[in-house]
Amino acid sequence: MMKRFDIRYHLREGFRSIFTHSFMSFAAVCMIVACLLIMGSFSLVAINMDHNLQQLEKENEFLAYIDETYTEEQARALQSQLEAVPNVASATFISRQDALEKYKEEQGNNELFNDLPPTVLRDRFSIHVHNIEQMKPTVLRVEEVPGVVNISVELEVAQGVVTLRNMATAIAGVLIIILLLVSLFIISNTIRLATFYRRDEIAIMKMCGATNWFIRGPFIVEGLLLGLIGAMAAFGLQWGVYTAIVRVVIETEGTQLLDILPFGQMALSVFGVFSGTGLVIGVGGSLLAIRKFLQV
Repeated sequence: MMKRFDIRYHLREGFRSIFTHSFMSFAAVCMIVACLLIMGSFSLVAINMDHNLQQLEKENEFLAYIDETYTEEQARALQSQLEAVPNVASATFISRQDALEKYKEEQGNNELFNDLPPTVLRDRFSIHVHNIEQMKPTVLRVEEVPGVVNISVELEVAQGVVTLRNMATAIAGVLIIILLLVSLFIISNTIRLATFYRRDEIAIMKMCGATNWFIRGPFIVEGLLLGLIGAMAAFGLQWGVYTAIVRVVIETEGTQLLDILPFGQMALSVFGVFSGTGLVIGVGGSLLAIRKFLQV
């Protein structure tokens, strides 16, 4: 019975404090929304960038040219050896004839190449890798396979993809940490102002034997509510802003360059992150704010 009374007391006092200091509560929610929106926007940009880089990774390949003295059957027989190389996802055989047809197509089916015999080209394998970061050692291992005489690979492009992905992840991580700390600071100072006006009440409760956690209860509820309200508002605004930006990108045909993920595909994850962050900011800020006033 006492436990139920305590919970009701904490909830009632937490709600009352929000409305008693309505302006400060509104300011705190606005700051939480702003911080979550900035954090969420950078995170969504990083997610889309990583998605596009993963797509680019899947398209990244290199060619392994086979000794011209090998027959087509001998060349095809190398497929199992190439696919056995660590980090090789697949090795697709391209015959001399197929390579010639592709070359003619790339040249606009110019009549000058009509009489070009397939023997001027080599059989080859188009090789895809699992991990683009291991491209260079993979190329070296493929070169060691008997029958492979040459490799065509753009290591600079592969390294550029890896660098871009790592930079995007690092920048997003740093910004998220900074914004989380800023949000904690803002909410703790907001609740600290509300706590300052109740310092005498807290002192009296301490002298009457109230435990620190009993005193913290209403402030934790207040911070929790402010965090959740801010998280829900930020989620709704984030959805609207993201949808508007995607619409503009589609209208300007930007999707020809970028593959943008629909918000609905990420909505559940975004809502979970916003709610969790809002709870951490609200409860964490409350605990930081009340700590000083409990030292009576």
